[in-house]
Amino acid sequence: WHGLLGFVIGILGTVSIIGNGMVVYIFTTTKSLRTPSNLLVVNLAISDFLMMLCMSPAMVINCYYETWVLGPLFCELYGMAGSLFGCGSIWTMTMIAFDRYNVIVKGLSAKPMSINGALLRIFIVWLFSILWTIAP
Repeated sequence: WHGLLGFVIGILGTVSIIGNGMVVYIFTTTKSLRTPSNLLVVNLAISDFLMMLCMSPAMVINCYYETWVLGPLFCELYGMAGSLFGCGSIWTMTMIAFDRYNVIVKGLSAKPMSINGALLRIFIVWLFSILWTIAP
């Protein structure tokens, strides 16, 4: 069943890399989609793209060998990348939820998020993710 698991992870990884890559490409090249809220969506797609780019190849290799074959250093790097990009995705979804709450609950009385506000939130997301990843 390890071979089947490796195959499924390979397919899901490929679909995820292509799908998230398309989201990043479309949202960054289409002028009407370059809104502050969509910057958060692009950040989520980048985080998920990098997660699958780093995680799925190693996982597929190890599924076929039925053990970890990439050595102790790569094991540490694999865990670090998983933590970093996982935290990046979670914190980005949190920021998207805050933005949606602001729009839905406060409506027109809410101050809309600016490009600089979105970039600040993205910076905070990655700062928190790095701190959480390197914390002992």
